[in-house]
Amino acid sequence: MPAAATTWRLAGRDVRVSNLDKPYWPDDGLTKGDMLAYYRDLAPVLLPYFADRPVTTRVYARGIQAPSYYRRERPEQAPDWIRGAPYQTASDQHEIQVLLVDDAASLIWLANTGAVELHLWGAHLPDLSEPDQAIFDLDPGDEAAFADALEAALRLRDLLDGLGLRAYPKTTGGHGLHVFLPLAPGHTFPQVRDWVRSVAERLAAEHPRLFAVAHGATHRGRLVTVDHAQNSIGRNTAAPYTLRGLPGAPVSTPLAWDEVEAGKIRPSDLTLRTVPERVQHLGDIFAPVLARDQQLSPL
Repeated sequence: MPAAATTWRLAGRDVRVSNLDKPYWPDDGLTKGDMLAYYRDLAPVLLPYFADRPVTTRVYARGIQAPSYYRRERPEQAPDWIRGAPYQTASDQHEIQVLLVDDAASLIWLANTGAVELHLWGAHLPDLSEPDQAIFDLDPGDEAAFADALEAALRLRDLLDGLGLRAYPKTTGGHGLHVFLPLAPGHTFPQVRDWVRSVAERLAAEHPRLFAVAHGATHRGRLVTVDHAQNSIGRNTAAPYTLRGLPGAPVSTPLAWDEVEAGKIRPSDLTLRTVPERVQHLGDIFAPVLARDQQLSPL
């Protein structure tokens, strides 16, 4: 039977956690308690990426083999110390309270509701219309391999290096890669989205057997699609170090460029079981993304 509820003391608050023995990744022998312990232990590394940035969660209340749903609004039952921020939706122009995660207590309270996955918006308060990162979502088609995504990331890095820009790769936790380009204030989402699309078009022209530019579905064929639409207000991307609701409990994990060059790393290497030790050994190699210090260069 699942363990009875207990209380963890986090960030000066008592947080009730429950059903720690409930199978969440049953085929991997991993439980809800394993998930909560992962987020508790990784909180010091995760939380800087969440500062004043809306969070969308993917909730698997009964584990990854049961139905899930996305939630971007602050839960009505959340304690008053979990913060929300007003946001006017683009679709129907009504105001919602988007969710913010300020500390380990907020993180674990959400995880205890079944929030396995944590996805972050591309902008932070006070201005959610001003992106602070350009995101290259490299999505291999169903006939492509992860090695193709690694090669695509290297070609993208070379192009950005030529523009004097620094970018940082991470796995998505699935079969693709994200490459993040931190930006200084002053950009708009349309500007960033158009710029990323232009980069994608140039890569597709120079490497037509490797790259495609997103037009509709992005999971088909042998090419790696660059989904520039991720750079839109209200869109969200898997947070650094978030777990994913997939077999093996993979983690969206920052990579060093020399790992990408070596071509040996695979998403199955980077999981709930392995990433904490990796972070302990390497530190947070994604931290330069927080610098927010670059201007987009003309192509």
